[in-house]
Amino acid sequence: MSSPRPATPRPTRLTRLATHVSGTLASSANVSPTELSVTGVTLDSRRVQPGDLYAALPGANAHGAQFAEQAMAAGATAVLTDPEGIRVMAGAGLTPPVIVVDDPRAVLGGLSAIVYGTDEMAPRLIGITGTNGKTTTAYLIASALEALGRRTGLIGTVETRIGTERIKSARTTPESPDLHGILGLMSEEGLDDCVMEVSSHALALHRVDGVVYDLALFTNLSQDHLDFHRTMAEYFDAKAALFTPERARAGLVCIDDEWGRRLAERATIPVTTLASDPAAGADWTVQAGHGDARFTLTGVLDGRLTTLDLASALPGDFNRVNTAMAAVTLLLDGHGPDAVAAAVLTPPYVPGRMEPVTATVPVDGAPTAVVDYAHTPDAVAALVRALRPETPGRLVVLVGAGGDRDREKRPRMGAAAADGADVVVVTDDNPRSEVPADIRSAVADGARAAGTDATIIDVEGRREAIAVAVRAAVEGGRGSTVALVGKGHETGQEIAGTVHPFDDREELRAALDAALGTTSPNRMAPDRTPTPEVDA
Repeated sequence: MSSPRPATPRPTRLTRLATHVSGTLASSANVSPTELSVTGVTLDSRRVQPGDLYAALPGANAHGAQFAEQAMAAGATAVLTDPEGIRVMAGAGLTPPVIVVDDPRAVLGGLSAIVYGTDEMAPRLIGITGTNGKTTTAYLIASALEALGRRTGLIGTVETRIGTERIKSARTTPESPDLHGILGLMSEEGLDDCVMEVSSHALALHRVDGVVYDLALFTNLSQDHLDFHRTMAEYFDAKAALFTPERARAGLVCIDDEWGRRLAERATIPVTTLASDPAAGADWTVQAGHGDARFTLTGVLDGRLTTLDLASALPGDFNRVNTAMAAVTLLLDGHGPDAVAAAVLTPPYVPGRMEPVTATVPVDGAPTAVVDYAHTPDAVAALVRALRPETPGRLVVLVGAGGDRDREKRPRMGAAAADGADVVVVTDDNPRSEVPADIRSAVADGARAAGTDATIIDVEGRREAIAVAVRAAVEGGRGSTVALVGKGHETGQEIAGTVHPFDDREELRAALDAALGTTSPNRMAPDRTPTPEVDA
C-alpha cells in the first residue's frame, strides 16, 4: 500500500531535479533523461507508482539498488542512487535513467519537496520536538485549532490525520518522500494547518529535510534514545537543529529544564520562551491554581500585559505546561486571547496519554485506571507526581522497559515509579531480542534501590502483570489508582522478532472486569505467556 500523496500530481522534469542536487544524470539505453518527468517519489520498491523517482539508498543489510528492477517494472521513471548503486545495477544488467549523488538520503527531502510542490505551498506547519509531551501537545493544538474553525492535519506517533482520514503511524515522523506526499495531499485538500511531531531520529536521518516549519516547539529533554545518539549532547544537537532558519521561521521553547534554556540561547531563529517559574524570566509564565487543573498564563501580547485563565483537561503539572504551549502557539498564530482561552478548553482525546479506562459496567468505589506512554525516567516521575495527590488510596504503577534500547535508563525508570507509588509491578514492555527477565531485573533493582516503602513485584508476562496490578488496586480500597505506563496507544508487543497483538487499554478493561466481577471470570484467566500481538 502506498503512502498518501496528491491525487493530481504535477510532472517535474528529471533534468530539473538533477540540477537541483548537482547530480550526474545518466542516460538509459531506450530514452534520453531530458525527455522524462517525475510525478512522485518513494524509497520503497514495493510502493512504486507509475511516474515515480525510486530512491535506491544504501541500507544496513542491503542496497536499494538491488530492488531497482522491481521498481522499474512497477513503472518508476528513474532511479536516484549513489555510485555503489550504479555498480549494483550494472552488475544486474540494468541501465535505467539515473540521478547519481554521493549521499542520496541527504537530497531526498529537497527533491520530494519539489515533486510534491511543498517547496511552494503547504498548510501552515507547526513542528513539535522534545523527549516528553510531543504527542499530547500536538493533540491539544490540533483540537484547539479545530475549535477555532481551522481545517487541521496531524502527523505523529499515533496516527496521521488528513481531513477525516485516519492512518495508523509506523513511526513518529515519516520518511521524507512520504512526509512531503502527505503535506502535498493536505495542501491539495485545502487544509489550513498541519501539526506534527518531529523526532530526533527524523532530524538526524534527513526525514524532515525540505520542510520549513512556521513555528517549531520544544517541550523538554531527558534521557532517552541514547542507544542511537550515544550522549545527551548529541541528542540535544539533533533537537536543536530544528531551531535554525533552514528548518523553521520561529520557535517556542519551554525553559523549565537546562536544555530548554540552552536551546533558547543557541537558536538562530526568533524564539518565544515559556516557563512555570516566574523567576525564569520567560516571555510567558504558567502559574498553577490551588490544587486543581486551573492555571493562569501571563505574558506580553502586542505590547500589553496579557493574562489568560485556563485549565488542563489532563492531570499533572506537565499537562498544564503542555496546555500553555498550545495556547501560546495559537496566540503567536494571531488568534485573540478570548478565542484562544475558549479553544484550549476543548477537551482533547489523546490516545494512550493519561487515558482513562473503566470496567465494562461502572462499579462504585472501583479504582481509577489509566494508561500512559511514559517510557523515560522523567516521564514516569511526572506521572507519579500527577497521580499521587489525586490518590488517597493505594497507587499501583506497572512499569517495564524496552529491549534493544537505552539500557541505562532502566533502573532509573524503576526508581521513578517507586518514588511515590505504593506498589510497583515490574513486567515486560517490548523485550524485542533481549531476555525479558534481564530487563525486568534491571528495572526492579532500580525500584528497590530507591529505598522507599513501595512493594516491588516482578511478574513475567504483561497480561498476568496487569491482572496482578489491578487486584492490588482493588484490594487497596476506595480511592486507589492503577497506572500502566510505557506502551500507551500501542497495539502490539514485540517479543523475539515477532509483534503480537496487545493493547494495554483492552487488557486493563478485561482485568478490571475480572477483578470487579463485571464479566465472566473465565474471560481473564491468568496467562504467563505474552499473547500474540500486531504492530508496535
